[in-house]
Amino acid sequence: MGFHVTGRLHRKFSAEQKTERFRKRDFVIELAENPRYPQFVQFQLTGDRCESLDEFQEGDELRIEFSLRGREWTPREGGEPRYFNSLDVWTVERATAGAHGEEPPPPEEPPSFADDPPF
Repeated sequence: MGFHVTGRLHRKFSAEQKTERFRKRDFVIELAENPRYPQFVQFQLTGDRCESLDEFQEGDELRIEFSLRGREWTPREGGEPRYFNSLDVWTVERATAGAHGEEPPPPEEPPSFADDPPF
């Protein structure tokens, strides 16, 4: 299941080599749906996607496509399991008005439901 969000790049971090085969890069997007209470949400890029953030600067408006991931972890010593979430990013692009950087054209006329009821 995929999601997308548009927001301002608030902060980007350097890529980190976590294991021999796993690399990740975190960044924070400011969501300003309610400007009075902006939300700062951390996302992560992994592997070859880490470089996809290089062309953007803090302050840029971005559109992010991501998947919501979760996992359970139980300490080796025993105890209650803990749960972790991550927002794994698939694509990062500059936010634009339309799908190809253009405003979508307005509909020529409203749809008519005279022949086909909308139910």
